[in-house]
Order: sequence, then structure tokens, then C-alpha cells
Amino acid sequence: ELSEDELDMDKAKSVFKSVNRSIDKHKLDSLGLVVPYAGRKTVSNGCIILFGKEIHRNRFFPDARVSCARFRGTDKSQFIDRLDIEGSILDAVKDVPKFIRLNTRLFSRIESFKREDIPAYPEVAVREVLVNALVHSDYSLTGMRILVSIFSDRMEIQNPGMLPFGITLEDFKAGVSKVRNRVISRIFRELGLMEEWGSGYKRVVNACSAGGYPEPEWEELGAAVRVVFYPHRETVENESIDVPVNVPANVPVNDRQKWFLKQTGKGIRISGSDLSTHWNVSQKTAKRDIADLKQKGLIEFLGAPKNGYYRLRS
Repeated sequence: ELSEDELDMDKAKSVFKSVNRSIDKHKLDSLGLVVPYAGRKTVSNGCIILFGKEIHRNRFFPDARVSCARFRGTDKSQFIDRLDIEGSILDAVKDVPKFIRLNTRLFSRIESFKREDIPAYPEVAVREVLVNALVHSDYSLTGMRILVSIFSDRMEIQNPGMLPFGITLEDFKAGVSKVRNRVISRIFRELGLMEEWGSGYKRVVNACSAGGYPEPEWEELGAAVRVVFYPHRETVENESIDVPVNVPANVPVNDRQKWFLKQTGKGIRISGSDLSTHWNVSQKTAKRDIADLKQKGLIEFLGAPKNGYYRLRS
């Protein structure tokens, strides 16, 4: 049980000022940040998550936060970079896109003497999905937080909480909306971070289509919802696949094998499944490519069959 004194009013004023809005004690009531309880005023759960002082936010909602990670390859076995967003979920709106930009590719193309930068993932759509995760997470679940995971072939944004009771993925895509966190939703709308309810999926799909990006995939996984983004085809096609310098120039290898050698040369423990997934070929083709590299004396396999790995031969 907390009083309104536990609200970080300076934080609230700063956030509203950033969008040329103001907030006072009257607005605290009307926005549901402060509510009556047992004859006195107290802060609501949404207020603690958004504007509560850090000590109280960590005590009552320790998992109301976002963790970001960039992994080597296509699974979570090796970190390249990671960041736990400090502050409230409002700070994640600006900090998560910064992390994504630092850890993904940006390519340029020239058309009619004009340069166009192409990010690996659609920034408008990613922001929409991030905001949706922040607003609709189930913060009552412990041991789960919002996760932003970047792999070599995709990016995932996952939030705790299934879709609201009675809502299916088909309903969600059709624009059916049911609010889980009313106070958080109201504040995000007041700050211009969220448009009208039920329109998010359509905006994401339209943004991806307009930019030439693959449509993301939505998955409901037990007590969580995950959205999977795939990179723009041009950022994949333009990715350098130079062969490592210690591979003889007179040994013929195809583009898939060049890519495999490059990843192996970086010390990435990569498998036939990774090659198959990245190049969208069958496991049989991937195994044949790797067997050919071994036969040419370019790579060798170390360790047991189940947990061993390939490396370049010196």
C-alpha cells in the first residue's frame, strides 16, 4: 500500500513536457495514476510501472523491464552484446531502437543519384510491435520480462502474457482489441506513442509491405506472445561473403560455402542446419556443401558428433 508521495513526479513532468504536455495532481486522478483506496489516495499499479520510484518499482514489479541481446548465429548459445534497459518501460521506447540500430546492418542503394539507407528491419513496424509489447504485457507474471533478441537471420520481440481471454490471433489480425493495462494504455495514448486500439497489426503489415520487408510472424507460446521479424532481402543479398584470407584462391567454392567459411573464420560454431536455414536449401544440400569443403581440405570437425564444431584448417 503506497501513497501518492511514492510517485516520481519529476519523471512524470519530464515525460509529458517532452511532448509539449503538462501534468498536475488533477490529471493524476483523471488518468488513473492515483486512485482512492481505504479513504486515502494511493498510486495505481500502472503508475508504479510507469512513474513509480525505482525502489518501489523493483519491489512490486521487478520484471516490468526490457532486456535486449544480440546473439552470434541463429540460437542463444553465444552473446555478442546485451542491454538491460534501466528505468521504467517508457525509457525502452527510445533505448530499444538505439540498441537495434547498433546491432543490425544498414545498407545503402543509389537510385537517380540519390542515396537511400535501408535498415535490416522495418523501424516503424518494430516500434509499433515494441509499444504493443510494453502496453499489453502481463506484468503480474513473475520471472518473465520483455525480450528483444537479435540473431543473424531474424529478430524477435517477446512479451509475457497470452492474448486476452477470448481473443485469438485471427481476432487480433482482424482488429479486435481488448485492453489488459488500462492506465498504461491511456498514458501511451496521451503521449502519442500509441494510435487507436485495434489498428496496430494493420500498420505493421502496411509498413513492412511499403518498405519491401517480409511480413512478421506472430506466435502464441504458452504464457508469452512473440513477433518474429525477418531482414530486408537487400540487406541479406548485399551481405559480404568474402572468403577468409587463409582459404586458397584457386579452390572453387559456391556462395553458400563462402558464407560458411566466413562464419567459421570468425570463430562462429556453425552447423549444417544454420547453412540450410540461412540459404533456404535442404539439409541434404547443406550436408553436401560441407562434405565438399571437408574433402577439399578447407575445414575440419573437432569434438564429439553431438556437440563438436567445424573450424578452418590451418
